[in-house]
Amino acid sequence: MTQRVLTGITTTGTPHLGNYVGAIRPTVQASLEPGVESFLFLADYHALIKCDEPERIERSRLEIAAAWLAAGLDPQRVTFYRQSDIPETPELTWLLTCVTAKGLMNRAHAYKAATDANEAAGEDPDANITMGLFSYPILMAADILLFNAHRVPVGRDQVQHIEMARDIAQRFNHLFGRGRDYFVLPQAQIDDHVATLPGLDGRKMSKSYDNTIPLFEGGAKGLKEAIARIVTDSRAPGEPKEPEGSALVMIHDAFADAAQREAFRADLRCGLGWGEAKQRLLALIEAHIGPMREVYDRYMAHPEQVEEILQAGARKARAVATPFLKELRHAVGLRPMVAVPRVPAKATPAAKAAALPDFKQYRENGLFYFKLTAPDGRVLLQSTGLAEGREAGAWVKRLRTEGAAALDEAPVSLGEGVERTAVEAALAALMAAQE
Repeated sequence: MTQRVLTGITTTGTPHLGNYVGAIRPTVQASLEPGVESFLFLADYHALIKCDEPERIERSRLEIAAAWLAAGLDPQRVTFYRQSDIPETPELTWLLTCVTAKGLMNRAHAYKAATDANEAAGEDPDANITMGLFSYPILMAADILLFNAHRVPVGRDQVQHIEMARDIAQRFNHLFGRGRDYFVLPQAQIDDHVATLPGLDGRKMSKSYDNTIPLFEGGAKGLKEAIARIVTDSRAPGEPKEPEGSALVMIHDAFADAAQREAFRADLRCGLGWGEAKQRLLALIEAHIGPMREVYDRYMAHPEQVEEILQAGARKARAVATPFLKELRHAVGLRPMVAVPRVPAKATPAAKAAALPDFKQYRENGLFYFKLTAPDGRVLLQSTGLAEGREAGAWVKRLRTEGAAALDEAPVSLGEGVERTAVEAALAALMAAQE
């Protein structure tokens, strides 16, 4: 079975080497796996939670999209889009918000960390905490559930959000499913083998620590200057050096093959100077990202090309999201207002049955058919020929229980001169009679 894998990246910063090794490179590689349908998006709604600088968000969206494309992401193979281009996402967020317990959100790690920090500072626990931060896990759940992703690659700090998405999905299915599970329960995919790069000072590479090595920003010169600032010990050239635990060696390992790693360690133990070691690291990384930088620079110079790719991706994404949200709207009762025939209170059971439309199944020339007829005998819906009787029966059952929500998928056509609204009204009448 095809597995849907969904990944998003928040658009608040410029991609650095740690982003490439920890997220961009493995995501591109995963998108090439057989049997995988990848949905990759720029999480710009999420960016608004932590950033109130419009120009920064605008620039970051372009830089991150260009970096992914430069790293080999194939927009023909994957669905690559901007979160803000999918209006179904905020609408689903609201539907999910209405079934999510506040207590569940109270337990979210990001919210608890913010309230703990406020209390430690002697402030009100909710000081400066927005509803965006508080409700962040629901928006993330909507991102995942809108496309019924089976797997979501995340770091261990994000596993709680996937568990929350599962809880929310189960609640919705229970309340509105009527025997149908609208949402797949997603699984967190934790890739422990994916490297987490140290920064210039040995701590985790992060913008918040100001210790990053740029991926493309500043070109080859910027990369060279950053690598020159990697902190090493004071051992001089000729002195043996211990490779294990060295930030420089860990960064080297993320780009080297097994033979290169072994040789680099051996040379350091034999006295290779840190300056020459940094030159080797620069050459190794430049061999990897130099060709990508040319592609990145081309996209940065032509943002309209990136926009065109993202708009095409949004159309692919909405081809999935729009009909699905229509089903979800119907499930919660946001349905078209159509006239539903009412059976008189004192009508006999036979009269009630006669006043309702009815499904009829039959076989002809070896194929199985069904049709929906009005009380006056008019054919409202006519199926195509089906190979098996149980398939025809299954469609009749779906139309009886789901009504108009199943209409677009059903192998049927409208009767001659019949309007869709009349069919929807007939199906609604059958559903009401069952209830």
